[in-house]
Amino acid sequence: MIEPAITFPTQVSLSSLVHSLIYILGAAGMIFLLFGLLLIDAGTVKKQNAFTSGVEKLVGFFIGFGTYLLIGFGLWLAQYYIMRGDSLVDSISDWWLGGAMTNSLAQAIDPARFSHLNEYQIFLFFLACTAGIINVLLHFAISERMKASAYYLTCIVAALGSSLLSWWTWGSVGPLTNSGYHDFFGVGFVYLFPAGMAMVMVAKLGPRPGIFSEAKKPHLSHYSNPVFATIGTVMIFAALPMVIISCLFFFETSGFAVSVTMADTSIGLVLNNYGAAWLGGMLSGTLMAYIKRNYNYLLLGPFAGYVSGAAGFDVYLPWQMILVAMFAPVIAALVDTSLRRYRIDEAKLIPLFAGAGSYGLIMVGIMHSGTPRSGYYGVFDGDFAFQHAIVSLPMQFLGIVICLGMGIAIATILVWTLERTTGIRLSKSATNEGLDYHYWKITQQSEN
Repeated sequence: MIEPAITFPTQVSLSSLVHSLIYILGAAGMIFLLFGLLLIDAGTVKKQNAFTSGVEKLVGFFIGFGTYLLIGFGLWLAQYYIMRGDSLVDSISDWWLGGAMTNSLAQAIDPARFSHLNEYQIFLFFLACTAGIINVLLHFAISERMKASAYYLTCIVAALGSSLLSWWTWGSVGPLTNSGYHDFFGVGFVYLFPAGMAMVMVAKLGPRPGIFSEAKKPHLSHYSNPVFATIGTVMIFAALPMVIISCLFFFETSGFAVSVTMADTSIGLVLNNYGAAWLGGMLSGTLMAYIKRNYNYLLLGPFAGYVSGAAGFDVYLPWQMILVAMFAPVIAALVDTSLRRYRIDEAKLIPLFAGAGSYGLIMVGIMHSGTPRSGYYGVFDGDFAFQHAIVSLPMQFLGIVICLGMGIAIATILVWTLERTTGIRLSKSATNEGLDYHYWKITQQSEN
């Protein structure tokens, strides 16, 4: 009988397997999240554009996934390489698509060289899905207006930009995080960054044809199929707990967990805060919907509540989370109303992410200022000592400025380049015919 070649058994221990399963669950949650987003897309775009819009989102997802697989993980992981005295080049060399750590069997790598390799390889898949999701979210702002070629090129740039930003703002020893910026779920690089890009791109693309027609009330989204959008919302609610659990680090055999920012927390507290955020947003969103007779708030509410809480699921208490989330739909609605007053056609990323997301980051700085976090578990002194930095409101503001500002800066350069190369705006003939027919000769079947 041939014995398996297990040179370093601690790399593939039962404890390692349990941790790996947690991150595998997070990766599965990302796929369900993609499913929910595609359902919402199918319910919110014009019927004659539904197939094209959904397919572009799917292609954009995999462009982001592939770009991250190529080099993105090396950018994010650089913070931990630098902590141990190595460099950005070392991190990229190990973790690009052809890197030694990306292509090694866990049991063949000495833990002294790289410990917990299995978990990090799975986390690479998880974060590659995140890069894809960021592209999908961006497409919600520019769908039915932007040329596919311009969007696909944007996806490559957005994946690289968000990867670089994740190094600075998400983890425990990145430059901003290690200085006191607190962001549990990655609101800055997942939500604010594409919202900043959307600000530039929507201004350049202009509104969709007929969206501000005098026959329509400008505050309504006019979903093509609100049922699809509702089912997609429930799917996202079900998927996100799996993703959220993957934002924890686990140490010791007892299963002790800290958040990705190294703040004290627990799995149960994080999940209850997640539920409380949806609850608070749903309560106030539903109230607004019935008062204004605008069904848009029924879905905007819970999403706004969730986004407002995502930065602090690890530190809030559930009763605090409900109160913070209840005000988030109001913030998002005020931003949305302002945009429509100036005939800016963007009812998703800017109100929810730039509005409710920024509000949520600020509230963490107000309500949990002084909370110890940052550094790395087991490091007792120096610049990366465990929980050496505290949450501070000025750092929360700085994080907002950097995340939005980076999205705005990258999009400004990108739009200037696209206008002079591929072009950026869909032709009038494409929008008049319907994108499904213009590109694929797909026609809507008549109803009997």
